[in-house]
Amino acid sequence: MREWLVSATAFARRHPNWTSLALGAIAALGYPPLGWWPVSILALSGFIALLWDAPTFRSSALIGWLFGWSHLTLANNWIATAFNYQAEMPQFLGWVAVPLLCIYLAIYPAIAAAMATLAKRGMGLVRFGLLFSAAWIVAEWLRSWVFTGYPWPPLGLILLGDWTRSGLAVLLPWLGTYALSGLAIVIAVVAAAAVIEKKWWMFGGISLFTSATMLFPITTIIDRRDSSVAYALVQPLIPQLEINDPTKFEEQFERIAKLTLPGREQSRLVLWPESAVPDYLEDGYPQRYYDRMTAAGDPEFARKRIGSIIGPDSSLLAGVVNLDLEERNGFVRAVSARNSVIMLDGDGVIQSEYAKAHLVPYGEYLPMRSLLEPLGLSRLVAGSIDYLPGPGPMTLDLAEHGNAGIQICYEIVFSGQTIDGDNRPDFIFNPSNDGWFGEWGSPQFVGQSRMRAIEEGLPVLRSTTTGISAVIDADGIVRNSIARGRAGRVDGFVPIAKPPTLFARLGNSLPLMWSAALMILALAAPRLVAQFRSGR
Repeated sequence: MREWLVSATAFARRHPNWTSLALGAIAALGYPPLGWWPVSILALSGFIALLWDAPTFRSSALIGWLFGWSHLTLANNWIATAFNYQAEMPQFLGWVAVPLLCIYLAIYPAIAAAMATLAKRGMGLVRFGLLFSAAWIVAEWLRSWVFTGYPWPPLGLILLGDWTRSGLAVLLPWLGTYALSGLAIVIAVVAAAAVIEKKWWMFGGISLFTSATMLFPITTIIDRRDSSVAYALVQPLIPQLEINDPTKFEEQFERIAKLTLPGREQSRLVLWPESAVPDYLEDGYPQRYYDRMTAAGDPEFARKRIGSIIGPDSSLLAGVVNLDLEERNGFVRAVSARNSVIMLDGDGVIQSEYAKAHLVPYGEYLPMRSLLEPLGLSRLVAGSIDYLPGPGPMTLDLAEHGNAGIQICYEIVFSGQTIDGDNRPDFIFNPSNDGWFGEWGSPQFVGQSRMRAIEEGLPVLRSTTTGISAVIDADGIVRNSIARGRAGRVDGFVPIAKPPTLFARLGNSLPLMWSAALMILALAAPRLVAQFRSGR
């Protein structure tokens, strides 16, 4: 063991850039679906030791960038599968697009490495690690909103336990997602220092602490009560290649109707996914738009037949597409669209609506369209018009079925941007079309939905077209689910919400406070120790 460690250390010092690339990819193995969090922690330990040993500011920033590039490229490999469903661009381009995207995303780990290096002179590994943890929190927070933001995946996701336990993510109400990422780095730093200084008792202690908190079955101690609101959550299994095929629309509707009908005589909340309704349900469009759909060219008929399926005393939350129209020279046409969720009652009346606020670049709109479209680039999903964003998080009043916060598809991965704090919902509904997310994307999606549940103290109900659909309680435990590639339905009662957590009250100012605390601790530690010793 000792000889191997000496040999690995010597190689890393001779080839820090190649080592950083390898460690970045290895650290990504802790994310779902693999969940190899011990491997991630060890890879992070090696990376931090490599940074601490870097001789210059420039070399440190390069090591941080290389780590981030390989780490985020592997973690985001699911994006490449989106090109399988875009006829206008070749599939192989997806495997080029992901590493190209990560050239930019890796800037944030490089920023964290550079920030920590600026002040590391004379620091031991632990103090440097605390400073790096503080810088990582800030960098990951920046990545969540700069240029519309792309926080997928946060490093703290590796500390989320399996579906029956929360792991160290149980601390999310007091840390927030980005500070949980900082905690992952602190654990890795302690492990690295213990190995370098040969303090095996310390290594054993941090290993035992992390393993116990990750593996302890929290389901034995949490409150598992449910509310009185009954739900029927449907996963219709609409493959991505069929979603925009008009010849399949009526078959898709029959499929989801068959799953929904049983129990229509009850009072319940019916949950359908994004892309579940092929019909345009709003009135006032030119007839040619309705004729493309299935409901005999009649939006009122379409609404009423949905109402008859869900039942007279039920409410439906479902993903729909609404159009924005413009008249030019007497011709009315759609100029933009809204990815929306409607609340429809048993009489087929739309009671309220939410429009998705955080849209997917290149998926729901094409940035710099005037520049990119002439080059042959287009959106990764079907459609020639762009979606427009809604106003932001809001709560829909569902009367006897409670109050629902809505987050459509990947909106829910944005920590601190998921609910209306002035009108706190009873639960979050997350309809999604996961058909193009692949083997890695869907499990990571569920994981990040669980993180939102824990940090906000709210249950999350996910209804998806192809899976993974899930009912997640306010402790992040998956109560029920439907696997990928299956049609199905789950019934139950919506889990109860917790009182507002500290994170729910403070938002992302909370992880930034933890960043400041870590920075102060790292910089002031020698003075504090000296004062303590002199006081004795």
